[in-house]
Amino acid sequence: MAHRRDQRPVTQDDYDAVARLHAEGLGRNEIARRIDRAQRTVSVIAAELGLTFDTTMTEEATRHRVAQLAERRAILAEALQGDAERLTEQLWQPSKVWNFGGKDNKYAERTVPEPPADAKKNLMAAAGMAIDRSLKLVPPDTDRGEDAARGMVGQLLTGLTAIYRDQQEQPNGEGDGDAP
Repeated sequence: MAHRRDQRPVTQDDYDAVARLHAEGLGRNEIARRIDRAQRTVSVIAAELGLTFDTTMTEEATRHRVAQLAERRAILAEALQGDAERLTEQLWQPSKVWNFGGKDNKYAERTVPEPPADAKKNLMAAAGMAIDRSLKLVPPDTDRGEDAARGMVGQLLTGLTAIYRDQQEQPNGEGDGDAP
């Protein structure tokens, strides 16, 4: 078996150290640091020895981190939504137009009742991007109860069909075949 130059063969001392440190309650990463081995190597040795590592803390930390990230995405989505609202408000506000021109390259400006068309187009594009990013961070809840309503209507139809069949099957002519 060929070994890379930066690897050394696993020895019985490695197996003994993993077993001893695991018995002391150390985790995989700490054992790897202490015996100067890769985490993967420690995992393989532990598996061969039938040892497992408690992942409760890791799982809890992961759940906590996922919740934190979801909260941060929601905050960012809300900020982007606010940006989009401020941008669309500017569409109908007085605006300052300006330019440099003439033979003396003079600066000129004036206030207009609302932004020119090209500025409105840019405002709308920027607002659209902010809304799009907001929706990607926190997609809208699309459950409007349609599945529940379909299920309820399906159950109602099943029940009505059963009642109809029961009426059709009744003896003594009570169920003469006419629909109720």
